Amino acid sequence: MITETLLTWTSRFISGVSVRWVESQPDTCQRVYFANHTSHLDVVLVWSALPTEVRRLTRPIAAKDYWNRGAIRRHLAGVFNAMLIDRTEIKVHQSPVDMMLREIGNTHSLIIFPEGGRTHGEEIGDFKSGLYYLSKKRPELELVPVFINNMNRILPRGEFLPVPLLSSITFGPPIWLEAGEPKIEFLTRAREAVLSLKDN
Repeated sequence: MITETLLTWTSRFISGVSVRWVESQPDTCQRVYFANHTSHLDVVLVWSALPTEVRRLTRPIAAKDYWNRGAIRRHLAGVFNAMLIDRTEIKVHQSPVDMMLREIGNTHSLIIFPEGGRTHGEEIGDFKSGLYYLSKKRPELELVPVFINNMNRILPRGEFLPVPLLSSITFGPPIWLEAGEPKIEFLTRAREAVLSLKDN
């Protein structure tokens, strides 16, 4: 079966990805990497773009209904240590945010997609509130914006096989939730942090 190294190199080959760090550097400190979302491959791509020592401490958040479907997807989710969220059973007393924080403890980082679902083209949808509540409960976590370019063309919505093209991933400078910052203002600022990386 596929291993971490093979999955990493396969995803990089298919996507032709170039990786840039703008006013930030890879680090093993606890972080939340938050990115735009246009393809099911986004999860693997952001994870594989991290250096090995960082990657092994980073858990992507992924949809259970997609990644738990079939033996191959379940195996791949295990290889990149995904934290699978059941989007059909979200309840107040079973908060995904609480589960994420419990699972990462004081060691692991997260990769999340605040739009919730995938969007079409290069537009970035409004951010859901999960990123805000993560930051509110763990305000010391670095929040690193990530812009993924061209993945919607490599694996268009509804397609199964990727089309080899060039793509890029840009990691930006970290942000934090400011004391007393309202939810809407914070989510707008976080979304703009991702958008600002589009032309880098």
